[in-house]
Amino acid sequence: MRILIVGAGATGGAFGTLLQEAGRDVTYLLRPTRAARLRRDGLRFISPEGDRTNQVQTLVAGEPATPFDLVIVAVKAYALDAALEDLRPY
Repeated sequence: MRILIVGAGATGGAFGTLLQEAGRDVTYLLRPTRAARLRRDGLRFISPEGDRTNQVQTLVAGEPATPFDLVIVAVKAYALDAALEDLRPY
């Protein structure tokens, strides 16, 4: 199952980390600067069970990708319209 998560803040990052660690194929749809930072540094996840940093797959709006089976939209309300527009091709 291919999963696309729109946004990699606290909510998107938590869902994505747990899904990735459970063996799922997770990709994040992000703005260019955030995507570049995560590609370089990975996604840091802080939890009571322990902190960790995982390498993640990222996608910037407009980049080609094969279809996803599940999309999780995890952005703040004020960013929702732009996020849905970025999501339209996928």
